[in-house]
Amino acid sequence: MSFDTSPRMSYHPRPLSWIVVLVGALAIFLIYASFVLVSSPIGAHVHGYFYGIGSSEKLDVSVNDASVDKQIDASSNSRVDDSKSSFVKLPEKEDVNETSGNSLDAANTRLPAQTNSQAGSASSVTIPVEVGTDASNLTGSVRSEEPVSTVSINQSSAVFTTSNEASVTSENSTSTAVPESVEKPDKASDAGSVNSGCDLYHGNWVHDPLGPLYTNNTCPVLTQMQNCQGNGRPDKDYENWRWKPSQCDIPRFDPRKFLELMRGKTLAFIGDSVARNQMESMLCILWQVEVPKNRGNRNMQRYYFRSASVMIVRIWSSWLVKVTSETFNYAPAGVDKLHLDAPDVKLMEHIPNFDVVVLSSGHWFAKKSVYILNNEIVGGQLWWPDKSKQMKVNNIQAFGISVETILTALATHPTYKGLTIVRSYSPDHYEGGAWNTGGSCTGKVKPIPLGELVENGFTNTMYRQQVTGFNNAGKKGTTNTSKMKLMDITQMFQYRHDGHPGPYRSPDPNKITKRGPDGRPPPQDCLHWCMPGPVDTWNELVLEIIKREYEG
Repeated sequence: MSFDTSPRMSYHPRPLSWIVVLVGALAIFLIYASFVLVSSPIGAHVHGYFYGIGSSEKLDVSVNDASVDKQIDASSNSRVDDSKSSFVKLPEKEDVNETSGNSLDAANTRLPAQTNSQAGSASSVTIPVEVGTDASNLTGSVRSEEPVSTVSINQSSAVFTTSNEASVTSENSTSTAVPESVEKPDKASDAGSVNSGCDLYHGNWVHDPLGPLYTNNTCPVLTQMQNCQGNGRPDKDYENWRWKPSQCDIPRFDPRKFLELMRGKTLAFIGDSVARNQMESMLCILWQVEVPKNRGNRNMQRYYFRSASVMIVRIWSSWLVKVTSETFNYAPAGVDKLHLDAPDVKLMEHIPNFDVVVLSSGHWFAKKSVYILNNEIVGGQLWWPDKSKQMKVNNIQAFGISVETILTALATHPTYKGLTIVRSYSPDHYEGGAWNTGGSCTGKVKPIPLGELVENGFTNTMYRQQVTGFNNAGKKGTTNTSKMKLMDITQMFQYRHDGHPGPYRSPDPNKITKRGPDGRPPPQDCLHWCMPGPVDTWNELVLEIIKREYEG
């Protein structure tokens, strides 16, 4: 009998200790690999690969989005703080047609204030709302010579109190009335942020040689109408001014800090084209550190940042309340019917998916529409069939009611737990008329100097209506854990007449940019904001509010 002793058949037993070492090494490797896979940023990438947008995936729903605002022609033919707060009502403002960048919305068409005895009936209509707010005991008169917000609202709770409401005017910059005084809490209760006790809205604009965080060439999602440099605007100093609160400094926006704070969360910008303006500003800033994945569809804009699983969403909702177009009573089909006491249904379907919501509204109340309250027609804008009867609710009052309605709905939504940031009314700067009657901001290249601001009576009234709605909702009491903050930018932005596209709203090389022989200004946009430009300040404030909320 013979044995094959070739090497391939030979057998060399291994010591038991060697096998133990092998098994131990393999175990250590598997533990280390598991740790690496679940850690950031690799874990985020793995999560994004397998789950796409995570919980945000449920956002694939039908809500009017960017495509919708392009269909709406403005030519209009015609979580919450534990404390309580109350709100104020403001007049409405204008919007710009986004279809081609050629014509502005009838946003500046204003309805004179009603003087009938029932003018206050709208404010008496209350809707169960409870929202922890930012306002609680605000009193302090605003000095018109300073670029300060009409109402100083700390990030603690505060209650707005207003005396008389300024009269409504149909012309911009025709009133020098200073907004009503408001009470300010002695101490801010926000801890955890570097400037947690700082009033963000009281200060002035200072020149910043560092310039913006992005350029018009480094942001591919910038709407052409707001691409002022790309449209040939010759000056750029409007990009080099920063808002400086009196008590502190707001840090330059840190995109990585923002993504880390919002890790795994969704931020939604909801409202009109000014909401789109702000959302694009946010995207432009974040784009400088990470190119997001576009997960949007025809119903909703959505951008996903994989590194931190952050979703930025925009939902179009021009009035934030329920809108129908079919015939209602004696109001014919085709005219928008605003149900002032009902929130936008499609919007409310998606609210539970959002962690932070930034609301923008007001300017669409200048459009042709019918106002319905308690199932009754109570007024309208550019529509009222019986001139012998006075309306119970005009467009200014309707705006205040709509704010109260949507905020009440958010505060009482059974599953919404997010932070709601109500950005106050964004001022326009049409001087000498409205958008379609010779109003202009041509040639404005620097902020308005201290002491030279001419108060816009309409803007101030709209602002008060908005704050009234905010406060009224806050007084009602919340039924969920959401939180609400007022981001008070109205007064500070009245100084930024230089920040609009003006006549530079189109890349057309043959566009008219100067006044004609008769002195008439060219068509222009004095409502939206150049990008980069002052609008980026809004997102610096959003980041500060989020820091105070999540780090406090």
